[in-house]
Order: sequence, then C-alpha cells, then structure tokens
Amino acid sequence: MYYLETKNLIESPRNWHDIINVIEKAIAILANNDFAQPVKPYLRYGDAANRIIAMPAFIGGDIDIAGIKWIASFPKNIELGLKRANSVTILNNAQTGEPECIINSTLISEIRTAAVSGALIKKYISLKNLKTNFTVGIIGFGPIGQIHLNMISDILGEKVQKIYLYDLRDIDKSKIPEYLLSKIEICSSFREAYDNTDIFITATVSDKPYINTKPKTGSLQLNISLRDYHSKFLQYVDVMIVDNWEEVCREKTDIEMMFLNENLKKEDTIDLIDVFANNKLNQLKDDNTVMFNPMGMAIFDMAIGNYYYRQAKNKNIGIQLI
Repeated sequence: MYYLETKNLIESPRNWHDIINVIEKAIAILANNDFAQPVKPYLRYGDAANRIIAMPAFIGGDIDIAGIKWIASFPKNIELGLKRANSVTILNNAQTGEPECIINSTLISEIRTAAVSGALIKKYISLKNLKTNFTVGIIGFGPIGQIHLNMISDILGEKVQKIYLYDLRDIDKSKIPEYLLSKIEICSSFREAYDNTDIFITATVSDKPYINTKPKTGSLQLNISLRDYHSKFLQYVDVMIVDNWEEVCREKTDIEMMFLNENLKKEDTIDLIDVFANNKLNQLKDDNTVMFNPMGMAIFDMAIGNYYYRQAKNKNIGIQLI
C-alpha cells in the first residue's frame, strides 16, 4: 500500500490538460452508469459552521477504483492561521477491496475542484467559439482561488486578457505566478471583479449571499463556493448546470435557496452528463448566461486520486507501507 502526502503530489508534474481529461473520462463513465456514489453524510457537532464529510464512491471503466474521501471544513480555522479544509483519501482495489493508497492531502480536493471547472470552461469556450481576449474574475484568493488561477492560466494562456482578483483579506502577491502579474488587477470590491467579466468564479467561505445584480450578458458564472448568490439571481440565468441535483440542493446552498424561494426545480437544470454526453449545451447562444453549481462528486476525487497514485508508482514517488 502506498502513502502520498502533499509534497509527493507537488513532485508529480501537473499538466492541467491531462488532469481535465481525467475528469472528462470520468463523466463518460458516469454517463454509462458504471459507478456507485451514495449521497454523502455530514458529521456536525459544536459550531454549526463546521462539518466533516464522508465521500465514498466507485468509478468503473478503465479507471476502475473504489474509495472514500474524508474531508473536514472548519471555516474559522483561517482566523487561527490554519487551513480551512483538511482531507484524507483512501483508494481501494475495486476487485478485491484491498486498500492500495492513502493520500493525506487537501490538494487532491483542490485539484479536483479546479479540474471540473476547467472541463466546463473548455466546453463553454468551444461552444461559443471564443478565441481570445477573455476577462476572468475570481473572488476569494485562498487555496481554491489560487488553484483556479493556476488552472486558467494553463488552459487559456494568451487567450486571457485580464484577471481580476478580490478578497476580503489582503491578497498575497507571492501566490500569483510572476508571469501573470502583468494581467492581474487586484480589486477593492467584488463588483470590480464581477462586472463585465466573461468568466466569474466564487472561491469564498461566505455563509450568506451578496451577489444580486445582473452579470455580464453571456458570461459563465462558476459558483464554486455555493453560498454567494441571492435567490433572485435565478432571473439572470439562461442555463443552470449542477453536478448532482440531490447533492447540491441541500445544506443551504444557493441552489437550495433558489429551490425554496424561487421554485427552481431539478427539471430546470442540466447536469454534467447532459453537457458532455447528451450535448444539451450545443445550442448555446452568445447572449446566454450560464451558471455552474458543483457540490463536489466523490467519483471525481477517486479518479484524480487514482491518477496521482499511478503517477507516483511509475515515478517511485511516495512511501510504500507494505
């Protein structure tokens, strides 16, 4: 059995195009119904803002791995100088159940989150036939915001004209790759990062909504942190995408609030199978505003964990325990 930690994942080359390809392959397997993924339970105690989530899953196809991610999210850790999220992923042989790898790293979660965003960005751009001069806004510049910046710069490259960053805290410029500094504008309000951007990403720890104005027509709204938009924002959305309705329509997410307050229903949304396998975005119009709401699917964590496990074995990275 292998043991991997953050430094082992960093030692493995990170090619976002390859990683996003893993997500696209996983969606194809999902479309073939070759998976198992129960609704994840939340463990809560003490401070209601804290949660530890169990994410078990099996994904078949040529990935063929089972496992579980155990992830804790304690938002107030930031005030203590600690990471908000901490997680461990265990991969099991799908045929025998034997544990094959333990990955002690929140980085797997961060990479998975950004890779799913990247897959949708690639699809969105290809369907709208957009070539260059993208503007991107990111609010929240913790680990999730930083890894989205890294991913976007990799997959869009010179197509990005400007990237607007905003955080309630001072942004640490050392976290911005030097080659991107000329394209970065650090904003004094979230509206500066939100207005007139083609791709807008929420990566905050907000527990209450604050976005209630019309976005740029035809923009892609990546609602990664899930608790930033007022319910009435629904009126501005032409295409509403979720990764999994049953997962995302709970825990006081923006989707659940839109369900409760604005009568948003499952049939009003499309999911990733609809986007990538059923081509339901193919008629996307230039003025259509798209919103994506990912709660996080365990099959993607297993797929990304397996990708890094196989890389580590091939390169003799990590520790072989037994």
